[in-house]
Amino acid sequence: MATLIQTLPFLVDGLLMTLLVSACVIVLSLIAGLPLGCGLAFGPLWARVPIRLYADLVRGVLILVLLYFVYYGLPAIKVNLPSLLAAIVALTAFKSAQIIEITRGSFQSIPTGQTEAAKAIGLTLFDRFVHVLAPQAVRRFLPPFVNSVVDTVKGSSLVSLLGIVDLMLSLQQVIGRTHVALPLYLIGALMYFAINFPLSALSRRLEKRFV
Repeated sequence: MATLIQTLPFLVDGLLMTLLVSACVIVLSLIAGLPLGCGLAFGPLWARVPIRLYADLVRGVLILVLLYFVYYGLPAIKVNLPSLLAAIVALTAFKSAQIIEITRGSFQSIPTGQTEAAKAIGLTLFDRFVHVLAPQAVRRFLPPFVNSVVDTVKGSSLVSLLGIVDLMLSLQQVIGRTHVALPLYLIGALMYFAINFPLSALSRRLEKRFV
């Protein structure tokens, strides 16, 4: 028990790294994915085609392959990224492709009658988007987005493959020193659960509230 208590600060540092990576990926993927998703839903053909290609290509590639490509492949074209930045870039590229699809589906699931009614009362394109389409799209966007956040937290464990000491790698390092596996894995599982369970509960609540 004393050994486990002594290792907790190290595990907490790993947990903070997991939260940092997850937060960066979520924020950056929203910044990239929301406008591209709107472009896919409403943009001209010349804009929709490259967005569609990007979303389908990235979502069709394993995250691990994408991670290794950014970290090991980009140096071939003289782009050398630190491991943490490479991990965030790779995970953001993958997550933004998912956000694009969630955004597109949220808008395109709105009945066309809503748009027609807004046109009939003389609303401009901007007003239709802000006052009619966006509020309804947000209701459809939130539940799958929260589920996507949960996946991001779990998927962030892949950064340990680049030597980043997140929660997973800190667990492995502590187990390698103490040779106490089961209790430490249980502690790690509880830490992940403490993050993801409230998010899952929030997702269910949003589904009941908005869907």
